[in-house]
Amino acid sequence: MKRAFVPLLLLLFALAPSARAAATQNLRVGSDISYAPLEYYARPSKRVEGFDYDLAQAMAAKLGSRLSFENHDFNDLLKALNRGTFDLVISAMNDTRERSRQADFIDYFLAGSGILVPADNPHHIFNLASLCGMTVDLQRGTSQELAVKAQSERCTAVGLHPITTLVYTTDDEALKQFLAGKSMAHVSDYPVVSHLARTLGGGKKYRIAGQQFGVVPYGIAVPKKDAALRDRLQNALKAVIADGTYDALLKKWGLEQGAMRSAPINAGTKFQ
Repeated sequence: MKRAFVPLLLLLFALAPSARAAATQNLRVGSDISYAPLEYYARPSKRVEGFDYDLAQAMAAKLGSRLSFENHDFNDLLKALNRGTFDLVISAMNDTRERSRQADFIDYFLAGSGILVPADNPHHIFNLASLCGMTVDLQRGTSQELAVKAQSERCTAVGLHPITTLVYTTDDEALKQFLAGKSMAHVSDYPVVSHLARTLGGGKKYRIAGQQFGVVPYGIAVPKKDAALRDRLQNALKAVIADGTYDALLKKWGLEQGAMRSAPINAGTKFQ
C-alpha cells in the first residue's frame, strides 16, 4: 500500500503544474464584433459589450481562464479557427450542417432570421417570399445570404423577378445601405433586427416584417481536434446555466425568447 502511494503522490504533483496552466490559460476568441446586441463595440470606446461577450466572461470565471475577444471577418472565422488563429469562436454563429463539418459547436441560444423594414412598410413585405423583385442588404457568409439566394431561385422558378442582394463584410455596413434608402429591407439575425427595431429612431421608425424564419441554434465553435477544450467549455456553460447567470444575461439583453438551457453539442442538424 505504501509503495503504491508514493508514485501516485509524485504523479499528482507532476500533473499539478499543467492543470494550473490550463486553468489560467488565455483563450483567444474570434468574433465579428459588429452584431448588437450579441457583440459590439460600445461607442465611442473600443470596449466590447453584448450577450455573447457577457456569457463568455461568465464561462471564463467557471474555467479560471481569460477569454480575449479579437475582431475578425465573419466569413473567415471558421477558417481562422482551424488555422490556429483562435482557440474558439463566439459570434452569434448558427450551428448549421455545413459549419458542423468544419468545427464542433456547443449550442447556447436559439435564433432565426428576421426582416427589418420601415415602420409604414411601403413595399408590403411580410415574409421571405414577398421579397421577389426587391433589393435587400445582408452580411456575407451568413445564413441569411443562403436563405435569400434560395428564395431568389424560387422566385425565378415561378416566373417572378429575382431578389437583388447588396452583400457586405459586416452587418453594420449592410445596415447603412438600408438606412440610406438603397435597399428595401435589412435581413439579419432575428435578435439583431429586433434590437434595431427597438433602438433606431427612438423605436418608432422601423419594425420587423412578419415572423422569424430558419430557427437554428447559435453555437460556440471549437476545432474538432480539441475535444478537451470543447468539453471544458460545455461544462462551464452548463454551470453558468445552472447557477442562474444565463437567465440573468438573457433578461439583461432582452433575449429571453431564445433561451436554450441544455448546452448540446452539434445539435443544429436537428433544426434543418
